[in-house]
Amino acid sequence: MTHLAPEVVGASGTAHSRTGTGTPDAGPVSSPSAARRPWTSRRRVLAVAEGVVSLAAALGYMLLSRRIDVDPIVRLGQVSGLATLQMYAAIIGLPLLGVLLYTAHRGPARRHQLVKRLVCAALAGLATGVIAGGIVVALHGTPHPLGGQEGDPGVLIDMANSFLHHEGMSGIYPPAFPALMALWAKIRYNGRGETGFALHDLQIFFTAVAGPMAYLAWRILLRPFWALLIAVPAAVLFLDPIRPYSHIVMIVLLPLLGYWLREMRLAGRRATRHLLVRGLVLGVTFGALFLWYSGWYIWAAPGALMAALFFFPWRQGAATAKKAGLYIGVTLLSAGIVAAPLLYQMARLGAENPDRYAFLAVYADPGYVLGWVSDRSGTLTYQTWPVAGEMAGQSGFALLLLFGVGLGLGLGLRNIMVRTAAAVLAGAWLARFWFAGHMAQDKAIQLYPRTTWIIMYCLMILAVLGMMAVVNRGSGWTERMLRPGGAGAGAGSASGSVSGSASAAGLARVIPPRVVRQLAAGMVCVVALFAAMGSSWSVNRYMPSSDVDSMGIDAYRAHVIKQRDGSCPRFSPRENCWDIEKDDWKPGPIQDFIWCAGIVADDWPSVCGMEAPKRVRSRADIERDAEAERQARKEASQTQKDAQKR
Repeated sequence: MTHLAPEVVGASGTAHSRTGTGTPDAGPVSSPSAARRPWTSRRRVLAVAEGVVSLAAALGYMLLSRRIDVDPIVRLGQVSGLATLQMYAAIIGLPLLGVLLYTAHRGPARRHQLVKRLVCAALAGLATGVIAGGIVVALHGTPHPLGGQEGDPGVLIDMANSFLHHEGMSGIYPPAFPALMALWAKIRYNGRGETGFALHDLQIFFTAVAGPMAYLAWRILLRPFWALLIAVPAAVLFLDPIRPYSHIVMIVLLPLLGYWLREMRLAGRRATRHLLVRGLVLGVTFGALFLWYSGWYIWAAPGALMAALFFFPWRQGAATAKKAGLYIGVTLLSAGIVAAPLLYQMARLGAENPDRYAFLAVYADPGYVLGWVSDRSGTLTYQTWPVAGEMAGQSGFALLLLFGVGLGLGLGLRNIMVRTAAAVLAGAWLARFWFAGHMAQDKAIQLYPRTTWIIMYCLMILAVLGMMAVVNRGSGWTERMLRPGGAGAGAGSASGSVSGSASAAGLARVIPPRVVRQLAAGMVCVVALFAAMGSSWSVNRYMPSSDVDSMGIDAYRAHVIKQRDGSCPRFSPRENCWDIEKDDWKPGPIQDFIWCAGIVADDWPSVCGMEAPKRVRSRADIERDAEAERQARKEASQTQKDAQKR
């Protein structure tokens, strides 16, 4: 059978089971020797090496980008910064790809497999390292974070200040990240008043490590190439540097859930001690991720419950069922203990915190799940977004993605991760339309547009696993159909031994292994090119802009807040900057209507079903403000010309 990547981390068994297209119970089986394998074994050393290389690539590139000295407020400076980022990425990445291609064409397969593992790990780190480097460029000259003190960053800063004041958790928001902000502000910046500086550092750091975390999570289940093929597009597409912690949880949650379900399915083949240790470790991990960001658990829970009931070994005897039940109990108990503070807050305050904030994604067709817009959507409206595709509104990308999903469901359904992603997709799909269907009556959004991300993520997973199933099965079909008749059998009978049969079969292979290695190396190069272009696209959105309806406003706001000494940042476009706010978090008033963001007062009755509040601007107000701004610019230009003449 042909494979595009070496063996999965921590797996053993037949090649058929490792591809993910074997029987439902197919998977790595722990043997006594594997259970006693020391930490210095080659497999574990290589796994650790992958993690070290990936993190070093991400953080090293992020530190390298600090050498870029441009004015991020000026567009020409932004373009120069983007170009320098790509140049650094090429200087680092091209030699890696060159070594990968060389070993694919020259030298032993074992060396190439080692190189491929490390190159894939490095590329995963570079993908988000470039994005983190772009944020470093966008915030060059200011210690403040993306978003400044407005919106979600302002709320996080207030929550961190509350932690520094020992006031505890802030409502039902996951406390781990604000607590980490408070801790870093205390260690690095001497306490209260600099939590915004801590947010600046953590935004960049977690943006950088998002790629390695995604890649390493998928390496639990998949070979390097396939793990890279899921991790890099997911990290580049979904990562939000303003709140990088939230999407990291979503990206790593699904492979961990698939791994947990696989271990439960194989409970009959595992020792009780093995199950207890795995259940404890995974439970603590799930609980920690819940404290980090809990929203994805709501959307994944229906599908996870359905998958758990399906995968439970009901028919494998009472002993196996007992071991699986013990595994589930240890996982739930350890996760519940770790997540207890937030679970208690949710039970106490959950009903008092409805989400009533609407934006463009709420006004658009809820059946569209292959694109996302934020509440800073520029000139887009629900009449112009999403752009209708060529076939029933679906674009060519959508049709290709759905075709890949069909391959995954049709050819890879025996793969536990395919079933897990399909179950989570179905649960999130139903939850999306449930909340959207009750929105008008309940006057609550309940964050249902965020299901777009997890639904699209599941579709991407299914498509990649569908491609993997085609490669694995198609290579086997090709070998059986095109191999010369009797070649393998004749050689096998002549040798009369197992080794002789295997050698003859290898000689009779239609697709030489070296060709497969060369093809895999070429595909890795394509993924690297996508990562370079996609990361530049992601970074460009956050380059500073004074347009309040663009995503660049977040970086712009960071440049108009005073520094610790009271002066404006180095490249601030203003002479008078805002003071640093040092407020603690306080719950805001709970309104009894949906707030329709991005809708002018004239359109509130037709969109929101009610008259707009007084603070909402009308079209006349916007035109008047725009005219006043144009007049002010004209007067400033004339004043400058007069000063030059004098």
